[in-house]
Amino acid sequence: MESHGHSTNAPISVRVMRRDNPDATPRYEVFQIPHRQNMNVHMCLLEIQENPVTVEGTKTTPVAWDVNCLEEVCGSCTMIINGRARQACSTLVDTLEKPITIEPMTKFTVLRDLQVDRSRMFEDLKKTKSWVPIDGTHALGAGPRYAQDDQLVSYTLSRCMTCGCCVEACPQYGPGSAFIGPAVLSQVRRFNMHPTGKLNKGERLETVMGSGGITDCGSAQVCASVCPKEIPLLDSIAVVARDTTIHALTSWFGK
Repeated sequence: MESHGHSTNAPISVRVMRRDNPDATPRYEVFQIPHRQNMNVHMCLLEIQENPVTVEGTKTTPVAWDVNCLEEVCGSCTMIINGRARQACSTLVDTLEKPITIEPMTKFTVLRDLQVDRSRMFEDLKKTKSWVPIDGTHALGAGPRYAQDDQLVSYTLSRCMTCGCCVEACPQYGPGSAFIGPAVLSQVRRFNMHPTGKLNKGERLETVMGSGGITDCGSAQVCASVCPKEIPLLDSIAVVARDTTIHALTSWFGK
């Protein structure tokens, strides 16, 4: 359980899981860093990078982790912080129980330290054609109008940053499963409701009706609770499940 008490100026103990390469045995190293007001976990890692010396006084290598926007928009700095998947940029030290334990995500191959290979998520987005196709790059004029209710839903779904928090929590997602996960299913919903994207709706539904698709969802319902953008993932899964059923029936009786 996290502590939400007042901050102190006491040094912070940070325990980091280290791994030199994908085949190396993981180990923990503990660092003590000075407290700074309003510091986030990313700042903790920067302190270690500047002075990579453990509490035992052992000189070590700087910790490797992915980082980009620092505004909880790109999702690249997702890691396990005190047992929960979240972003290093938006997780404030003063809201965490001490010592702070930082580990890489468990559902992806660890490249080094806190860096993981999330390319599987992006490959699944490609598999489901989660984009709006256009004919060339020339000006096509104003696109079709959205109903206001659809605009609100689409904007909410568009906030997904493919951070991986939902699949980290999902018991059906992992190295031994082909399940594409809630984030990709939600993007299928998003692009199926787009005025131009819906032209490929049938193709997307056929894809998610296959191996690793909607039927692999075990309805654990934990994905939505960990999403940092509060995307209605359960609604998206329900919509895609309904659409695949209608598509299957329509295809069957249309033969």
